[in-house]
Amino acid sequence: MNNLDKLNDKKIGIIGLGNVGATIAYTFALSKMFNEIVLVDNNIEKASGEALDISHSIPFLQPMEIKEGDYDDLMDTKVIVITAGSAQKENETRLDLINKNIVIFKSIIGEIKRRNYQGILLIVSNPVDVLTLATIKISGFDKNRVIGSGTVLDSARLQFSLSKHLNIDPRSINAFIIGEHGDSEFPLWSNANVEGIPLSKFCEFKGYFDHEKETDRLANIVRKSAYEIIAKKRATYYGIATSTLRIVKAIINDENTILPISTYIENEYELNDVCLSIPSIINKNGFVTHLPLTLLDSEKEKLMNSAKQLKDSIKNISF
Repeated sequence: MNNLDKLNDKKIGIIGLGNVGATIAYTFALSKMFNEIVLVDNNIEKASGEALDISHSIPFLQPMEIKEGDYDDLMDTKVIVITAGSAQKENETRLDLINKNIVIFKSIIGEIKRRNYQGILLIVSNPVDVLTLATIKISGFDKNRVIGSGTVLDSARLQFSLSKHLNIDPRSINAFIIGEHGDSEFPLWSNANVEGIPLSKFCEFKGYFDHEKETDRLANIVRKSAYEIIAKKRATYYGIATSTLRIVKAIINDENTILPISTYIENEYELNDVCLSIPSIINKNGFVTHLPLTLLDSEKEKLMNSAKQLKDSIKNISF
């Protein structure tokens, strides 16, 4: 039995109780997966209020404890979800958040490391790829134990857009966004399919033949989704909450499922010392391995560009 197996997979912790953290907490409560949810925030009253509010749902769900807590209360959890940080504002890219959120993360990860935490850290705060890398550097944890939510939500947005375009159930669509969770992300069209039928062939079956125009349009919709939502309601939180639950389920249930999480990449895809999203196997131990994808030359170029943009954004930052 390794250290992860000794931890409580019916208890989960969330650090950061802004819109995203609070919605994740509520989504976790609705999932009925846990008997204890611990909420940690530097604003103790906010954490207490969110815990009390969500607790009033328990009579309609199942017995569980939802409470505010501190770092000590998190040490026996299998997974800690970190959403703390400055929120993305209108006209602000995810990479604009770097300097503000690195400072916050140094404090958070320092507290976790000092207590010799043995579980898995799931980073949701933006810019998620940079903060996942920062967490690895600051904590010194094994790289399988630090993962970012990556492009799981972006991929869901792509599936949703394709489902509307093709009038087909999004659950029948296999399509990934890879690279940075941000402006340099891109769809992996060469591997996209509908229940095993190549996407281009399925599009023709549905009467669509202008593939380049339509794929560019759909990719642009996905890339701009967060900006559109932020402009309309100031924040995005429902989609990322459900995406976070999906990742946590894969860990808790030891699914060996494939998700495009953000992970550390070293000497793969001609990349080194960077975190970004590649379809990966994930189970009770966290990240297992990246899929051995066959990329088109154009996709390789886009992936290299995405990694370069991430590296350029942090070249003057000390972890």
